Amino acid sequence: MEAPEASLAIRAAWLYYVHGLNQAEVADRLGISRVKVHRLIALAHQQNWVKVFVEGSTAEGLALEQSAKQIFNLQFCSVAPSDVDGLALGPEAGFRSLGAAAALYLHQYLEHHPKCSIGVGHGRTLAAVADALPKISRPQSQFVSILGSLTRRSTANPFDVINRFAERTGGAGYFVPAPFFVDSVDDAEVLRGQRVVKSVLELARKTDLVLIGIGNLKNRPAIYESERRALAALGIVGEILGQFLDREGRTVHCDMAQRSISLRLEELRGRTVIGIAGGPDKVDAIRATLRSGLLSGLITDETTARAILEQKTPRSAAAKRARGRKPLPPVIRSDGNRSTLGR
Repeated sequence: MEAPEASLAIRAAWLYYVHGLNQAEVADRLGISRVKVHRLIALAHQQNWVKVFVEGSTAEGLALEQSAKQIFNLQFCSVAPSDVDGLALGPEAGFRSLGAAAALYLHQYLEHHPKCSIGVGHGRTLAAVADALPKISRPQSQFVSILGSLTRRSTANPFDVINRFAERTGGAGYFVPAPFFVDSVDDAEVLRGQRVVKSVLELARKTDLVLIGIGNLKNRPAIYESERRALAALGIVGEILGQFLDREGRTVHCDMAQRSISLRLEELRGRTVIGIAGGPDKVDAIRATLRSGLLSGLITDETTARAILEQKTPRSAAAKRARGRKPLPPVIRSDGNRSTLGR
């Protein structure tokens, strides 16, 4: 692409999205046809130069958010639209929706906390968050991986996700120079004791905010088929940081969990932890994570939220597990009211 064409596309997108001009007005300003304006704006999207945030929730989403907060004792919940006229948007669109909703949350957080440190998990959903985050100058921010950063898939690689966040903000990125899973419990103990691994995990224990994905036993390439069957036999439905939960949200201690290089689940309790996940195959895993009391907040989609709420956990049980959790830090919302972020 030639530089003049790229420059014109950015100028057209700026006039259209930032200044609120319609395509005819943009065409008049730039002295080009409306057809070309349409093509230039489409080009800006194709090149990932336009990051779109839609603030607010649908009426249905707002009701789901309130129910989830009450039932699972959450301080924050964001439910993104997941279908249009009853037509499913598909898995890739699901990642984009979750990524955009979580990127809005993170962008607001960064706007009001320029010196924050953020612990980051991995997976395609977290990668979608990094892709959707617009550039914001936060050179004093830190992004810290909370698990081993060497995985088979580049899209799920924590190192890659950390790098993307650091590039968007100009902040510092720290990754754990170790595999996510190792071959034995002894190997895991040795690696956790290494100075460079130990120092990053220590940073991760002190982060102000933690963003995690929620896995199941179907979509983890590090889990082989034989291990998958063995884990399922233990009643496991959810995975967080290479550790496992049963349907009631109880931690299942097993050999594989001990072989993961990551923060331990108990180290998340009492902290600001936001789970980001959606999709029909994740319903049981998300519900189990909510029942565990590990989460302060959840970002999901309407279809998933409805399915999660079909089987409710008594509020008292979730509240008991969440005891001691820190409140989310206050920010100034766009309407000028002081409030907990996103509430």
